[in-house]
Amino acid sequence: MSDPAQDSGAEYGHTVSFREAVWTWARIAALSFGGPAGQIAVMHRILVEEKRWIGETRFLHALNYCMLLPGPEAHELIIYIGWLLHRVKGGIVAGTLFVLPGLISLGILSWVYAAFGNIGIVQALFFGLKAAVLAVVLEAVVRVGKRALKSRASVVIAALAFIGIFFFAVPFPLLILAAALIGFLGSRVRPEWFVSGSGHGAAKQDSEAPAVIDEAFARATPAHVRPSLARFAKVLGIGSAIWLGPLVLLFVLYRPDNVFTTVAAFNSKMAVVTFGGAYAVLAYMAQQAVEHYHWLKPGEMLVGLGFAETTPGPLISVVQFVGFMAAFRRPGPLDPVLAGSLGGVLAMWSTFVPPFLWIFLGGPYVEALIGNKSLNAALSAITAAVVGVILNLAVWFGLHTLFAQVYQTHAFGLSLTVPVWTTVNWAALAISAAAMIALFRFKIGMIPILAASCLAGMAYYAATGAM
Repeated sequence: MSDPAQDSGAEYGHTVSFREAVWTWARIAALSFGGPAGQIAVMHRILVEEKRWIGETRFLHALNYCMLLPGPEAHELIIYIGWLLHRVKGGIVAGTLFVLPGLISLGILSWVYAAFGNIGIVQALFFGLKAAVLAVVLEAVVRVGKRALKSRASVVIAALAFIGIFFFAVPFPLLILAAALIGFLGSRVRPEWFVSGSGHGAAKQDSEAPAVIDEAFARATPAHVRPSLARFAKVLGIGSAIWLGPLVLLFVLYRPDNVFTTVAAFNSKMAVVTFGGAYAVLAYMAQQAVEHYHWLKPGEMLVGLGFAETTPGPLISVVQFVGFMAAFRRPGPLDPVLAGSLGGVLAMWSTFVPPFLWIFLGGPYVEALIGNKSLNAALSAITAAVVGVILNLAVWFGLHTLFAQVYQTHAFGLSLTVPVWTTVNWAALAISAAAMIALFRFKIGMIPILAASCLAGMAYYAATGAM
């Protein structure tokens, strides 16, 4: 049984009770709209500036580590801080509460789309939503680019990443691995070429009053943060069994091409190979789910992304919508809604359990790497490559949103997606353009823009008699 003093935070010699932490994690989850940048900004405001639980330097170091990991960095960051405060139990509660609101709301929205998506008024609403999401992704390219592209080397890496994935279909994990290697080795030759940003609008330096965690670390490193081979093996064994247990069971009970087995296997693989943040993960997932597995259409991928953008929690929670639609359309002997719900939950499980494992395994070791220049250089190069990958995502979404027909062409080793120019959707183009002006020129918030775009789509359908 755990020591009540430790559960209350007494092992740090501070007053952060476990109950107070739970309410704080729930508050952050409820405010976590708008993708990873907004979510990390909320965490920074509450945990660094307001409550002073963690200092600026340690917060940014934790963020840098999470950005080097596969999976959603905002989810991993809140697990990391919860783990620092209250050990494994704290990390589990923080990470679970962060995804719970999205799990519930996306489950409901997925059912609404599957059941009523073919009704005219619903189609009209989703038409406007898809057009606006294109503007949101383009805004992400600009936002991440401003932070990441600090030198000519980073611009070159971003350009090469875009060319590699868009024109030559280079696998995404290979791009990230190459970028990390370039940054790591390049920092030894020209370190000024690989300068990482300060990260998501954070302040430059800690305030004079030490934060709770930093003050405790100045006295002595807590026991659960000290590296231990025995603890590492225990976490690896238990965590792997919890994560991969459902997948192994599905392989044993059902054939490998069963939709539930495929959903679990795909998301488990994605949890391992998708580095570089939520928008980079989306680029990989969208192309695989649409072009390889044919679980849903390109336009439906935009609907799912719109759902994830307008609900609390990590942006990559869109995997729940993808898993729901995949199982809903291949339910086997199950009721389609039940099958879809199981597929969505299975996708979320396979995606969001691994981050707990990454943090609990690597956390004790990464604390010793604060200020490591080679690590930060690798991060800088990866983030630059992610800019090119997100740009590829924006172009891919744009082609499938603004044109009714596109086709693949192959020549001279290139693989290109080419639009049929006569099939341009002028209404979608107009809504996307208006959303971009609202975002870039007038700095209007994302939620109002998405709501207005949905209304514009409904107005267009009403005017043309499509509803």
